[in-house]
Amino acid sequence: MDTFNAIRGMNKREFASQTVSLLYVVASALVIWKMLSVVTDCESPIVVVLTGSMEPAFWRGDILFLYMGKEPFQVGDIVVYKQPGKEIPIVHRLTTLHVDNKGRVKMLTKGDNNHSNDRYGIYNQDIWWLEREHIIGRVKGYLPYVGMVTIIMNDYPMVKFAVIGILAIMTLTSKEQ
Repeated sequence: MDTFNAIRGMNKREFASQTVSLLYVVASALVIWKMLSVVTDCESPIVVVLTGSMEPAFWRGDILFLYMGKEPFQVGDIVVYKQPGKEIPIVHRLTTLHVDNKGRVKMLTKGDNNHSNDRYGIYNQDIWWLEREHIIGRVKGYLPYVGMVTIIMNDYPMVKFAVIGILAIMTLTSKEQ
């Protein structure tokens, strides 16, 4: 309750200053994200592993750093791909490359911990091969288990709101201390 009284006790200028500081932090994070996107040539340069399909290479909660690059794809590359109509990107290994009669490279993927390739159960019904437009990036590095924070916040939305609320209150009342 003291926190709310401290916020109510702020004058308008002080409250505006704290709000602008919070907005600077958020804007800085967005700028850093966009810069990473440009440097790595990926729309999403950092992703979190959500399932155990790539164990033992990657575990649920690992953070992956992606890079696209111009070099051709090779069997064995670990890629992150996204399909039309599906929100969640998938992290799997390229198992087969095929060049069609028009010279386009087609790719087939499989999770290291899965029994069959992604054509059966993961790809959309009308997709038999992935193409370059489906690929978000190639895995170039990772941090183990750091992404568990993201998984916990997605699995338990109240935790996310509590963390955001606590951070906002701490930011707004930091001048009082």
